[in-house]
Amino acid sequence: MLAKAELLLPAGSPVKLKTAVLYGADAVYAGTPDMCLRAQSKFSFEELEEGIAFVHRHGKKIYLTLNLFMHNRDAEKLPQFVETLRQLRPDGVLIADPGVFMYVREHAPELNLFVSTQANICSSQAVKFWQIQGAKLCVLGREVTFEEMKQIRRDCPDILLECFMHGAMCMSYSGRCLISNYLADRSANQGKCAHCCRWHYKLHLRLKDGTLKELVIDEHNKDSFEFLLEEEFRPGEYFEVAEDEHGGYILNSKDMCLMPRLNDLLSIGMDSLKVEGRNKTEYYAAVVARAYRQAIDDYYAAPESWNYQKYMSDLYTLQNRGYCLGFHDGKLTNISQNYEYTRTLGDWLFAGSIVEWQGDDAIFEIRNYINSGEFIEFLLPGSLENLRLTLTEFEDADSGETTSRVSAGQGKKIRLRPQLWNRPLEEIKRLLPQYTVARKPALLPAEQQTMLSHKKAEFDSLIKKP
Repeated sequence: MLAKAELLLPAGSPVKLKTAVLYGADAVYAGTPDMCLRAQSKFSFEELEEGIAFVHRHGKKIYLTLNLFMHNRDAEKLPQFVETLRQLRPDGVLIADPGVFMYVREHAPELNLFVSTQANICSSQAVKFWQIQGAKLCVLGREVTFEEMKQIRRDCPDILLECFMHGAMCMSYSGRCLISNYLADRSANQGKCAHCCRWHYKLHLRLKDGTLKELVIDEHNKDSFEFLLEEEFRPGEYFEVAEDEHGGYILNSKDMCLMPRLNDLLSIGMDSLKVEGRNKTEYYAAVVARAYRQAIDDYYAAPESWNYQKYMSDLYTLQNRGYCLGFHDGKLTNISQNYEYTRTLGDWLFAGSIVEWQGDDAIFEIRNYINSGEFIEFLLPGSLENLRLTLTEFEDADSGETTSRVSAGQGKKIRLRPQLWNRPLEEIKRLLPQYTVARKPALLPAEQQTMLSHKKAEFDSLIKKP
């Protein structure tokens, strides 16, 4: 019997950490701005201490990141970083730089050392190398196909293996990108990526006399022509370069979603299944954790009857760029690229979350506007069920002022009184503990609704390919 795979969620802030645990994460990973590749990390040292204590009280694990690529100018900070790690005592430390790995191994031998995806581990030989160095776990690169993953698992049975299964994809090799350095003077390999791959780019023409002309694409000519790239060794294969009035998105990958292939990962005994998204919202953490938690548990209970479709409807509610399977099935296709838009789209919005219970009143923090007569939908932890509540007026949690509309901003909170619920209050308190999130329908224009339907259809066609 294979050991049960770990569901690993990002924790970009203390609240996201607690939300991920509430909705089913077995472990979370976090970092501080000085120690990792996420310069936007919201944790202070004291918050990390409290977060680690919270995770351990709930019988879960937490891993901290020290996965920057170190320059000489950073080396003097390393002793302080390692001393911080020794004080915090996480369950593991993610490292990419071999020099950093060697230093931590020598100066903090009690820490479990994990090798980050930034180290580009794509073969059994690479895993064996890191195992000899003392690594307890290796995170495989996103470029590893499932067939390669199976071989690595067979060749390396005595080390923990982790892979990504959901979240944003990077156009560069395991995130090793220099575009941001060139265009924004921000190093992606030191936690400051400007996401230049998502920017708008416009086409220009250079005339024979050397002058440049902007190629203006508008509603009058946008259907008259198209631009295609043909690679030298792929004659007859044309890659579309699409541009609208905003620009083109030639480097804009869709997001990874391996829910349709989750049974593959579980069947070969992957030890940890990782979700990307430390800068995403608590709603993202809740939806992804809840869906994959239920899917993993259902697979182990009855693998022969497991079906991914049961869990996809929740994942489709998330703001996303369209889904793809990454490199899981092998060679990528043009369906894995989003040429039409760089923003994320979804037909639901993060409405807010219950930040505390004050006696019998739920204090709900607003994260999006809500009008009188609109409903919000609470995501129940521990199941795929939801609880809807229609609100006609909103009572400010601090002032008591009542309004017919409420908007987010500056920690705006409303008070949900006991009489609002159509169930016994004790049941409500059990179903909706602190950090429960809620969503509301997004009113999308017809064009965006069409885009969403198109992306779902593309993903369905990708899933069904042999």
